[in-house]
Amino acid sequence: MKAPIPYLNFPGTCEEAFNFYKAVFGGELVDLTRFSEMPSDEPMPPAIANQVMHVSLVVKGTSVVMGSDAPEGFGPPFQVGNNVSLSLDAADEAEAKRWFDALCEGGEVVMPLEPTFWAKLFAMVSDKYGVQWMISLGEP
Repeated sequence: MKAPIPYLNFPGTCEEAFNFYKAVFGGELVDLTRFSEMPSDEPMPPAIANQVMHVSLVVKGTSVVMGSDAPEGFGPPFQVGNNVSLSLDAADEAEAKRWFDALCEGGEVVMPLEPTFWAKLFAMVSDKYGVQWMISLGEP
């Protein structure tokens, strides 16, 4: 199992924060995707279209932190203190389901384990201790 990667959410300041982290730690911003790039039947509201949907800071070949902005309607409401999740990359579907089922027990499903446009499977769970987890399995 790979080590969990911290995933940070921001109230519209993700790009600014990640440019700061890049200046502090070095490395490269990878996979910078904006909400306007999300496949949708509806146009993205202009107020959030340019916000960051996902970005990774890669230092010496390893992703050290990932993040996104957290506009209303895209995940839990932003609040300082709930803006950090741990991201897990499953090796296969069985591992993703096992982690999801175990972390859900006594916790809360934020997003069920299901296919997305960026992953074969993806889920968000708040466990029984209030720790937020993201579970990913590969690219679609």
